[in-house]
Amino acid sequence: MTVGFAMLVHTALGRAAQVARHWAKNDCPVVIHVDKKVKRRKYLELTASLADLDNVKFCKRHSCDWGTWSLVEASQSASELLLAEFPEVRHVYLASGSCLPLRPVEEMKEYLAERPMTNFIESVTTEDVPWTVGGLDIERFTFRFPFSWKRQRRAFDWYVNFQRRWKFKRRIPEGLVPHLGSQWWCLTRQTLTAILEDPQRPAFDRYFSKVWIPDESYFQTLVRLYSTNIESRSLTLSKFDFQGKPHIFYDDHMQLLRRSDCFVARKIWPEAEKLYSGFLSDDGSIFTGAEPNPGKIDRIFSKAVERRTKGRPGLYMQSRFPNDNWENGLTSSQYSVFEGFTELFEDFEDWLARVTGTRVHGHIFGPDRVEFSGGQKVFAGALTDSAELRDYNPRAFLTNLIWNTRGERQCFMFGPADTQDISWDIAKDPNAQISVISGAWAVPLFYSNANFSEIRREAAALQKIEAVHLEVLRSVWTKARVRIWTLADFVESPMEPLQTIIDEIGARNANRLTEAPRMRSLEGFGQFLQNLKNQGMQPHLMGDFPTGANVPSRQKPRKPYLVK
Repeated sequence: MTVGFAMLVHTALGRAAQVARHWAKNDCPVVIHVDKKVKRRKYLELTASLADLDNVKFCKRHSCDWGTWSLVEASQSASELLLAEFPEVRHVYLASGSCLPLRPVEEMKEYLAERPMTNFIESVTTEDVPWTVGGLDIERFTFRFPFSWKRQRRAFDWYVNFQRRWKFKRRIPEGLVPHLGSQWWCLTRQTLTAILEDPQRPAFDRYFSKVWIPDESYFQTLVRLYSTNIESRSLTLSKFDFQGKPHIFYDDHMQLLRRSDCFVARKIWPEAEKLYSGFLSDDGSIFTGAEPNPGKIDRIFSKAVERRTKGRPGLYMQSRFPNDNWENGLTSSQYSVFEGFTELFEDFEDWLARVTGTRVHGHIFGPDRVEFSGGQKVFAGALTDSAELRDYNPRAFLTNLIWNTRGERQCFMFGPADTQDISWDIAKDPNAQISVISGAWAVPLFYSNANFSEIRREAAALQKIEAVHLEVLRSVWTKARVRIWTLADFVESPMEPLQTIIDEIGARNANRLTEAPRMRSLEGFGQFLQNLKNQGMQPHLMGDFPTGANVPSRQKPRKPYLVK
């Protein structure tokens, strides 16, 4: 007794012949089905290359399309010829031309000989299948699918929607409970002949011929009628990505394939010379005796799918730039944004860098240039201080800045005079810590020597921009850590919010602050705001500054407390 192989060959005929010869030389009969779309000249070359092997046969050819009944017909034809020509076959193993044996054939024969009545076929009900791709579960059994999903996609979708709209429902043959599973199985002669010789086979064939992807349900369903000795798993390692497309194995997957302990793997890249030469060996020393366990490498595939679909946080591939909101985090690490602090405090950037030990930039989204720390013109990752280049893609600029400085926290200033295209991006970024003193942009206007009519127009424009920005920061879509103070509230007690900000940054020198940076004098600022009101502009983002109130330029230190 031995195992026979039914091979479905579509492409890479040379590799298929190489694998068929390997099985045949180890006393395993092989019946090959070659897709009818393969040119006759190539088909004759394949048959000639295996003509010296008496236990290799070729069955009737069918023109095969993915997801159609033709693949089941090809499997039936190959299996029928295999069972008829080789009576010593006890198990029939369905494989493809891109399959590759991973373990010695003798080890597979011994494994199946110890389980003479066991059918290895993945067979689960539609309710238990989480991996169907395409939105069709039980509908694939109750609808008709006369159109090819690949070649007639518009007709396919139209007909599915038509059947849903009119609530069309096919009758499932009595006694059948639809099951799904991998199309690559290994069935006993007894079970397979019962399926192929069943008097009801014509009715079953007619029904399944209009099922979607019948090669994943025909044998998987019918095997439940004729056998109870079923192991619902495949001996073939076949992995699929998140789109339902099979993974292709290359030479650098050699060790990964060995770890699976499976007997056969698909799909193998035809040019993977290392895999074919290594696994098509008769070296008996590589016998493992292990149980096939593709689950051992599932974690690696899960990580690969996650990396492919999500990527690394803050890193974008030039070849596959993600759609909006598909990225795995806008940036790669945490950073801080300060709005209104340089307008209120003198030398705030130097003070912050000294206290926190972080990299502190100026207004990197300023209208004239990128204000890198220390006045640098070129920063990490060859980022230049050109505002024009930055504004070509502000999001990418921020992403590159954070990625290129991993390991060092970045802080920068922002305000209503800066490029606002980045507003939503930083608001939705969980890595952002945003601290805002609203209305602080009025302090430089207070100190400016411009005509008051110009000051009023500028104040109105800046207030309008900041009001929109604050709405963004208060949006339900905001994921950044945002703290907003009005100017009046902040100057009343600056130590508490400053201490909170420093604690959130997690500075290396996490000492309690004893004094704030030097604050600009706001004496007469209340009257300045009143003058704006008198000119017809309503400054409302600064908070309540009474007219004539004097705010000292340097507050006495008070004991801060932490807000957690």
